[in-house]
Amino acid sequence: MARATRRTFLKTSAITTAGFWVAGGLRADDSRSANERIQFASIGIGGKGDSDSLNAARLGDMVAVCDIDTQRLEQAARKLKAKDTFVDFREMLDTLGDKIDAVTISTPDHTHAPAAAMAMKLGKHCFCQKPLTHSIFEARELARLAKEHNVATQMGNQGTSNAGLREAAAMIQAGVLGDVSEVHVWTDRPIWPQGNERPDPTPKPDHVEWDLWVGPAPMREYATGYHPFKWRGYWDFGTGSLGDMACHIMNMPFMGLDLRNPISVEAETPGHNGDSFPRWSTIRYEFAANDKRPALTLYWYDGTKMPNPELFLGADINKNGALVVGEKGTLYSPEPYGREFKLLGGAQPVKVDFVKSRGHVREWVDAIKGGEPAVSNFPDYAGPLTETVLLGNLAVWSGKKVEWDAEKMEAKNAPELASIVRREYREGYTL
Repeated sequence: MARATRRTFLKTSAITTAGFWVAGGLRADDSRSANERIQFASIGIGGKGDSDSLNAARLGDMVAVCDIDTQRLEQAARKLKAKDTFVDFREMLDTLGDKIDAVTISTPDHTHAPAAAMAMKLGKHCFCQKPLTHSIFEARELARLAKEHNVATQMGNQGTSNAGLREAAAMIQAGVLGDVSEVHVWTDRPIWPQGNERPDPTPKPDHVEWDLWVGPAPMREYATGYHPFKWRGYWDFGTGSLGDMACHIMNMPFMGLDLRNPISVEAETPGHNGDSFPRWSTIRYEFAANDKRPALTLYWYDGTKMPNPELFLGADINKNGALVVGEKGTLYSPEPYGREFKLLGGAQPVKVDFVKSRGHVREWVDAIKGGEPAVSNFPDYAGPLTETVLLGNLAVWSGKKVEWDAEKMEAKNAPELASIVRREYREGYTL
């Protein structure tokens, strides 16, 4: 497989940027022209892939689109004015060679990592939807590959670029809450079937390339519902409510409190059958003290579960949100993306400095063209956030408290979880 030669546009060097979020990632050094149009390809153009591909096309030229659904593929190609179409991302990346600079990846969770890894190894800058990966090992590996191949990267947790989220995180870091002891994060997901038996097989539509949709996961027969949306509730394909929403809702406290590398996770659920995620879960993460904050506990709730109403101090309780509880008061963000927040319990706001974003995808494009790295780049932010999020699913799977060794990427008291930390791929797919 030939490597791309269009790297004269994509040379990069490592830097450490200033600002309250300290994203010490990669900076693209455009040796030609900051005004030259980026050549994009999009992998997955349904759901979020529709907006992701449109956003990229507005900031460059869409060369090719790839999707396993040929009906959607034809429509997207016309809308985006893409010359080439593919049903297999491996063929697309191999065929186009130096004709593209960057890719967007908006597929089901289980194909994020193999698509992103192949693209980055070919020198392509990479935007990938949340969660960054399906497994913890994949998140660590994509972060490593982004550094090794000097590419500009970003995960699709758009709230990261919102001024409200950044201001809230900066206020936490400025000490408006004092020492934080607890974080509570919740969602009304799942909004798809979960906790059920596997559906009976049904005839496959002619326009769906099912083998390619299954991709690196174990093969199973087609059934109505997996494609295009209900896959999220199955262990082989999705990451459940936690994987779907925590990269959004946990994002603000993650930024404000450096919530990397929990030392343990423990979950309560109604049980699961090893094929579908449970109907609900509550997860307790323990974080050791570091040089930025004391030890603290984070609680995650999904399905029908919610934090104790007393924690809201009389504020309205929304279906998705985050509470950061400190000795001087509480910061409450009442929506999934952290765009809004209010201080409760006597905490007083202070003026804080934070870096304002030009827009989420714009950050990534600016990084490709030689600007600062996007905040949610793979090595410094998206990878560590995804690792923290997906650790909760280890506890959901095992049903016991998991003692975590982040350096070794091992569950110290549960070696049987190694196959969940690092999943095996079906033949034909690789990192």
